[in-house]
Amino acid sequence: MNRRRMLGMLGGLSAAAAAPPLWAAPPSDSQRRTWEACVEKGLAWVQRTQSRLGHWTAANYPTAMTALAGTALCASGSTTMQGPYSENLRRAVEFLVSKARPNGLIGDPLTDNRYTYGHGFSMLFLSQVLGEEEDSLRREELIKILTNAVKFSVFAQTKSGGWGYVSAKDGNDFDEGSTTITQVQGLRGCRNAGIPVPTEVIENAKKYIYDCQNPDGGISYSSKNRGTSRPAITAASICCLQNAGESKSDVVKKMLDYCKKNLYQIQTQAQSFSHWHYSYLYYSQVVYREGTDDKSFWEAFRNRLYDRITGEQNGEGYWDETSIGPIYVTACNLIMMQLDKGYLPIYQR
Repeated sequence: MNRRRMLGMLGGLSAAAAAPPLWAAPPSDSQRRTWEACVEKGLAWVQRTQSRLGHWTAANYPTAMTALAGTALCASGSTTMQGPYSENLRRAVEFLVSKARPNGLIGDPLTDNRYTYGHGFSMLFLSQVLGEEEDSLRREELIKILTNAVKFSVFAQTKSGGWGYVSAKDGNDFDEGSTTITQVQGLRGCRNAGIPVPTEVIENAKKYIYDCQNPDGGISYSSKNRGTSRPAITAASICCLQNAGESKSDVVKKMLDYCKKNLYQIQTQAQSFSHWHYSYLYYSQVVYREGTDDKSFWEAFRNRLYDRITGEQNGEGYWDETSIGPIYVTACNLIMMQLDKGYLPIYQR
């Protein structure tokens, strides 16, 4: 019995069913119905906007956007073999498989000047698909692609232990926080799926994050461009360290305090920072995991976050509040709003 089916049975659900999800704690009936309708409408929009070739795109980043959109569909409980979005997931996987290059990169360096984002998001998405893939030939193919993808990430890591928008070789060894976190989470997804990941690569990435910490607990933009702390990168860094098993260190505690001050009350774009959806895509995962011991910490945050996201959805089911494009914002919001379902190992407590 696969993991999603077992989770569904334990909750009185099946992975393919359209029954209401189990939230971590019951909100009001009105809230729950509103959230569920919001998610269903958003997933339906993602489903119907997939291209014939199997991808989605925004700002000319089809690899990254397809991986994010696919992750949002997977978070609903669908797999490539079952569920209302199984066909969409199969087509998304086929598109990303077609983008796997002999050197291990998933993406196109000729058209994407920030290809490590797409590579990292693709490792994450495909590793979650692999865990539920029942077709033996496709499993073998995914294992090969992800094994090579890990090798590319190892090759692309900078001397400081981070990653940049492109490989260390292509980018003159430049690195920055957001792409580093994308790689680490993708590598963690691969390791969870049984793909070998060198321990020293993760250890070097952890050291990179530690070296970028400022006295206020936040994380700066880059090891080579230190400056004020960035809430978005700090939240993503905590998520990265949690995935790497570093959740109780003094470094992480300072980062948690910084993010609680700057993010927990659901700040607006105008109040303090940019990249709102990126920030909360990761910070929601952080608070969800922190809520293991104190459920009210997660529940209060979740209610504020979900109510805000729901209130900003348009009539067609998508969100479009950045210059990147609607599939990016929509996928981020849907991933956040489905954390409680617990289907994806990478987001579980």
